[in-house]
Amino acid sequence: MRALVSFALFCVLYVTVQGKVSSPKIQLYSHNPGEYGKANTLICYVSAFHPPDISIELLKNGEPIPNAQQTDLAFEKGWQFHLTKSVSFTPQRDEEYSCSVRHMGTTKKIVWESNM
Repeated sequence: MRALVSFALFCVLYVTVQGKVSSPKIQLYSHNPGEYGKANTLICYVSAFHPPDISIELLKNGEPIPNAQQTDLAFEKGWQFHLTKSVSFTPQRDEEYSCSVRHMGTTKKIVWESNM
């Protein structure tokens, strides 16, 4: 009987945690102030999402930028997760740099803006 009650409580907790969907907050920025022609790092920080079914792409003119690095998935209070993806880049005028995030079948795209 004790095992049955424990299992039931586990199931209720699991359904409660799994049933909560939180859309990601997305921040796209560069390590240094954005200047055309100067080497920099493009960073996409995605936070406060649940469940952890997510993919992040850093894009240049709509195409994935090669050699991007992603941190390990980490979680915060309330089982909300966060990730960071970054890549070295040298911004050029007339090129668009963006971060595309797919979470639970919905895709959001944020465009980077230089300081120039």
